[in-house]
Amino acid sequence: MEQLYEYCFHLLMPNCFRFHKNEEDARSSFNLGFMKIIGSLEKLDMETLNFNAWSKRVMNNILIDEYRKAKKQRERYLGTEDERELEFHATNDDNDALSNLGEENILRLIRQLPEVTSMVFSMYVIDGYSHKEIGEQLGFAEGTSKWHLSQARKTLREKLEKLETTTKKYVV
Repeated sequence: MEQLYEYCFHLLMPNCFRFHKNEEDARSSFNLGFMKIIGSLEKLDMETLNFNAWSKRVMNNILIDEYRKAKKQRERYLGTEDERELEFHATNDDNDALSNLGEENILRLIRQLPEVTSMVFSMYVIDGYSHKEIGEQLGFAEGTSKWHLSQARKTLREKLEKLETTTKKYVV
């Protein structure tokens, strides 16, 4: 059990950190997901199952469910917020700065984004969900998902340019 925990921890904690800004919340989500994985092991055919892919899907579903619960709770206290829907399609720009940064730095920049924007970016770019799937999972329109992705790309581009400018100052 301890070896499985360690294995899953290294496999799944990066997913948790993409959805949470602090380690405590990420660990809490990981523990929920791990308990779900443990509870389902007896039902699975381990010889034909791709454990890594299956466990990542389970963890992503746990993270999305937590987001939904938190959103409902916020709406209960704050009232519903109007969702902005835009017919804006994100462009697929390549950025050379990404190749010069390490994975940890990129994840740190993603975690600095607003919560929903960070989630949409991670689900679309890293996990490969479509805008339709993201909208269904997070409870808003497909256009809203596109808007969040566009905002994430714009913000990340600005942060990368600022980081690149800062780096050039110290290199020269």
